[in-house]
Amino acid sequence: MIELAGQQLRQIQLLQLEMLVEVDRICKKCGIKYNIIAGTLLGAVRHGGYIPWDDDADVALLRPEYEKFRKACRTELDKSRFYFQDHRNTEGYRWGYGKLRRKNTLFLRENQEHMPYKQGIFIDIFPLDGVPDHYFLRSIKNFECFCVRKILWSRVGQIADKHFWKRQVYKLLNRIPDRKVFRYYHNMIRRANRRQTQMVRILMFPTPNREWGYYRRWYENSSDMLFEGKVFRGIRDYDEYLSFKFGDYMELPPVEKRKVHPVSAIRMKGTASKQYEDR
Repeated sequence: MIELAGQQLRQIQLLQLEMLVEVDRICKKCGIKYNIIAGTLLGAVRHGGYIPWDDDADVALLRPEYEKFRKACRTELDKSRFYFQDHRNTEGYRWGYGKLRRKNTLFLRENQEHMPYKQGIFIDIFPLDGVPDHYFLRSIKNFECFCVRKILWSRVGQIADKHFWKRQVYKLLNRIPDRKVFRYYHNMIRRANRRQTQMVRILMFPTPNREWGYYRRWYENSSDMLFEGKVFRGIRDYDEYLSFKFGDYMELPPVEKRKVHPVSAIRMKGTASKQYEDR
């Protein structure tokens, strides 16, 4: 495994910063509402930019805005530098959300080397869908999300999981055809957005709180946030959101809890432009 640190980590962050600028440019041009979220928003508030050990960036859009964005990428994205992936345009892609990637780079996550698509340095583009406002129903929805997510993860889990019997279960789950899994997922999306709920979530990504969702109003009300000297849109009520997600978010976590993604290979041919290196 490659330990990301120092100049190498910083170079990855600068390439991701270029992608954030591209997302912001497209969204402003096309009237699309987005927010930086999670560790990216926390970094903006606590550090004025990247959390020093962070190696990714997160953007979220409510489902209608996400669909606008993925369509806008077909005509507006600077394809000389970037490409957008999701399961509808990339064969073998197994995630229920999109990634914007930098051309001429490589960022191979450990145990994902066999996945049959290009894997450049990326930022995550998350769609947010409605979940029930009633806690019990939302808990049931969380279990459904968990099951479908594990089926999608099975192509990695059959190799990556440390437990022999879990790997066997993942091998069985991986036999379910992609078309059937994603047909079910699209039915989930349709059901989730038949009416406007107070609560939303990323259906195909873990929700690390016992509420199994986030308040829609957080993503509907945005403001300008300074991040690495650039202005992006972020959740206006960031204190409520970050406290809900992280607790005492201004306190630095202990070193052993500073998460980095396990990476087996990196190539950064697509070097960040000089305007970002000057930061």
